[in-house]
Amino acid sequence: MQTVSSVEEMKRYCRAVHTRGRAIGLVPTMGALHDGHFGLIQRAQSKCPVVVVSIFVNPTQFGAGEDFEAYPRNLEQDIRALESLRVDAVFAPDAGAVYPPGFSTHVDPGRMAATLEGAVRPGHFRGVATVVLKLFQIVQPDVACFGQKDFQQVVIIRQLVEDLNVDVQLEIVPTVREPDGLAKSSRNFYLNSEERQAATVLPRALHRAQELWWAGERSPAPVINAMQHALAAEPRLQADYVTIREPRRLEIPETIEPGSVALGAVRVGSTRLIDNVIFGPREMSDAKLVDLVLARYSRPR
Repeated sequence: MQTVSSVEEMKRYCRAVHTRGRAIGLVPTMGALHDGHFGLIQRAQSKCPVVVVSIFVNPTQFGAGEDFEAYPRNLEQDIRALESLRVDAVFAPDAGAVYPPGFSTHVDPGRMAATLEGAVRPGHFRGVATVVLKLFQIVQPDVACFGQKDFQQVVIIRQLVEDLNVDVQLEIVPTVREPDGLAKSSRNFYLNSEERQAATVLPRALHRAQELWWAGERSPAPVINAMQHALAAEPRLQADYVTIREPRRLEIPETIEPGSVALGAVRVGSTRLIDNVIFGPREMSDAKLVDLVLARYSRPR
C-alpha cells in the first residue's frame, strides 16, 4: 500500500493506474476510521480493481466553535487498518497541500446547502463541496463511495456531479449501525456511557417515523411531531432539527412517498450527531431503499 501526501504524487499515481486501463475507486474520509468507512471501502473494492482512501480533516467545513481541533485523529492506526483491508493507496495531505498559499476558489453548492445542516453550520457545505471537487480532480476516480448517514452531503455531491458534468459514478452505502441502533460515527468516540445511552433516542425516533408510515400515515406533520416528542422525552438531548424531506431538492413533501427521508440532528453534551432513515416497504433492505432513492430521484445522465 502506498501512502501519499503530495498532490502531484497522487496525480501521478492515478494517471499511471488509468494508463494501465484500471479503474479507481475513491473513498473520501476524515480518518478515525470505523466499520462505516470499512463498508465504503468494501463497496469500492467490489467496483474497482484499485482503491484510494483519502484521509483529510478538512478545515473549511468546520465553523467557529466547532470541533476541528478536537476531531479524532490517529493516522498510524488508520493506515494499519487500511493495510489489513488491502487498500492500494492512501492520500493523506496536510492543509497546506490542499489549500496552498493564495488559494481563493470555492464551490457554491446552492440553496440545498442553506437548509438543515447548512442552517445550523453556515458555510459547512461550501467547504465540503470544494474539497470533494478537489479530490475528484486530483484522483480522477471512476467511482466514489459515500455513506447514507451524511444524507444531505450525498444529495449536494450528487448535484455537484450532475451540474458540473463530473465523470464519476457515485455509490451510496447504507448506514452501518451499532447493535443498539446508533449510527457508526467518528464522533461517537466523544460520548461517555450516559451520553451514549441517550444518543440512541435519535435512531429510535427515526424508527418511530417509519412505524407510523408503515401503519398508513402519509402526512409529514404528525410524523414530525412524533419524532419531536420522542426526542423531547430525553433531557440529555438537544435537538437541532428533526424533519422529513424529499431527496431531490430537500423540500418538505406534501405526502410522504417511498424514498422520502426522515432526518435528525441532536447534541448530546458537547457532541453533535446526525442520522436518517428512508421510507419504504417494511420488507425492503437498507441497500434497496438507497437504490430506490437513487433510481427515483437522480437526474438521467
